[in-house]
Amino acid sequence: MSRVGIPRSLFYYYYYPLWKSFFSDLGVEILTSAPSNRHTVERGIELAVDETCFPIKVYLGHVAELCREELDYLFIPRLVSVEARSYICPKFMGLPDIVRALIKETPPLIDITVDLSRDEKCFKKDIIRVGRLFTRQASRIQLAYQHGCEELRLCRSLASQGFTMEEAIKIWEGGAMEAEPETDLNIGVLGHGYSLYDERISMNLVKRLRAMNCKVLLPEHLGSEVVEAEAATVPKRVFWTLGRKMLGSALHLSQREDVDGIIYLACFGCGPDSLIGEIIERKVRDCKPFILLTVDEHSGEAGIITRLEAFCDMLRRRRNCGSESKLSPYGVSLHSFENTV
Repeated sequence: MSRVGIPRSLFYYYYYPLWKSFFSDLGVEILTSAPSNRHTVERGIELAVDETCFPIKVYLGHVAELCREELDYLFIPRLVSVEARSYICPKFMGLPDIVRALIKETPPLIDITVDLSRDEKCFKKDIIRVGRLFTRQASRIQLAYQHGCEELRLCRSLASQGFTMEEAIKIWEGGAMEAEPETDLNIGVLGHGYSLYDERISMNLVKRLRAMNCKVLLPEHLGSEVVEAEAATVPKRVFWTLGRKMLGSALHLSQREDVDGIIYLACFGCGPDSLIGEIIERKVRDCKPFILLTVDEHSGEAGIITRLEAFCDMLRRRRNCGSESKLSPYGVSLHSFENTV
């Protein structure tokens, strides 16, 4: 039986059920790297150049870990676009080249190109090309891919019930559901899935908020139609898939009365985050309390916990104190007092 390695990083949190089902149906054994930890980060930092963003460094650490295993192939897709008229961060387009350049001894790479910006013809040909590494039956390859898409939809439906994508994947693989704790605050949490659901990168942001009696609302919990409709209200279309998803989610959450505040998790060195985070802050700060958390490999958990505790305390005071709830957490601009005397 052939063995294929899949790094537990980046788009693992969005597409793992699809690729695991696809390869398993072709008789392939799947091996994933362990959840991110200190050694993963340190190894990734050693391999990456300085200007590389934090999630890519972590990804390289996962690849290095898998390279120590006996694998027939390493699955590293070249992600260009996952939907029409939209694109993924340019770094994802060069992932196979980055890995080949920085890690000398790797198993053969399966570097299928995912580019759905125009049509799916080339992508379907690539699916057959990848499948023929393990079987000559084209019909079996097509059925395996269809099954993978069905499993991905199932996993996303699980996530929409209030779980993170990481939790949904665990449940999809047969894990137990944890009981939802009692909460008194509803907080929208935004960020790229590969940052938000990686507990080492996000420093357990979602779990920490739940421990503070907060119900967390994630982009995966919202309907895609609602998110797209809200994102379409900005003058210029956001052509980054994940950026548009974050913006539409933020605009929707900022209008909901049951949402007490919004947190955006960004990674230092991320180009799209530097733009989308700024747009979101300008759009929602007059509607909801908002904080932008920027993390990198030097970030400490104590600082994150302190900011989260202060944010939750402020939200509870605003809810319990009628006069304070009318004050903006950003203060009041001087021009607001013009013509009032």
